[in-house]
Amino acid sequence: MPSIAKFQKEVLAYYAASGRSFPWRKTRDPYKILVSEIMLQQTQAPRVIEKYTSFLQRFPTIEKLARAPRTKVLKEWQGLGYNRRGLALKNTAEIIMSDFKGKIPKDYNALLSLPGVGPATAGDIMAFAWNIPAVVIETNIRTVFLHYFFPEKNSVPDNELLPLITKSLPADNAREWYYALMDYGAMLKKKLPNPSRRSRHYAQQSPFKGSNREQRSKILKYLLSYPRQSLETIIEALDIDPAVIKKNLAAMVAEGLISKKIIKGKTIFFS
Repeated sequence: MPSIAKFQKEVLAYYAASGRSFPWRKTRDPYKILVSEIMLQQTQAPRVIEKYTSFLQRFPTIEKLARAPRTKVLKEWQGLGYNRRGLALKNTAEIIMSDFKGKIPKDYNALLSLPGVGPATAGDIMAFAWNIPAVVIETNIRTVFLHYFFPEKNSVPDNELLPLITKSLPADNAREWYYALMDYGAMLKKKLPNPSRRSRHYAQQSPFKGSNREQRSKILKYLLSYPRQSLETIIEALDIDPAVIKKNLAAMVAEGLISKKIIKGKTIFFS
């Protein structure tokens, strides 16, 4: 197995020569890093840049996000997909204001308690905001370790990668190390057949076009543009199977993305 020292040297050398520049890498503000990390879940970085900037212009502080109407947050989120992430970010802001005195917690387990924050997101916030060496495994990092340490092995579980990730993590420079790993992984995916396919946890994202995600997006976009619509009006306005509309409306109400009321005997949906 290659040495950890040689591995670190190669990854850091690549980063020094070809590291990427993103606006969220130019800040140490935990709120801005939280916003970027939620946006980057299941969305490629180039797509996030424009939305990240406009979102922070609209909601420059966690207090403003917590106080903003849900509709305005979801409207600003439009275009990123997976709208539940936008709602989770809004809910997280409310919890931070009420339970953490407006300060994003500098504690891994406290971060994990927040809506939409999983282990990778919590670890990234710890590293990027405060340079704390929390262990992180996500798609680009997984790609690098599979490529470098398991070049001939398939169906590699994360528990075989985690000891190597832990061992290679610098105690004093987690931030730069994770930036370097992520950039190295992004480069590998462009040059090689995606090494992360050899992970036991690999799951290919389904196409958006024609998917139920696309139908949900159309429904939410319509309700954000034309609030307080009856089921009949929504069915008439959208070229979607009525059964699919009903199913998705029920799911979106349950998730808190939209609301419904009975008004004069009619079910009215609104954002």
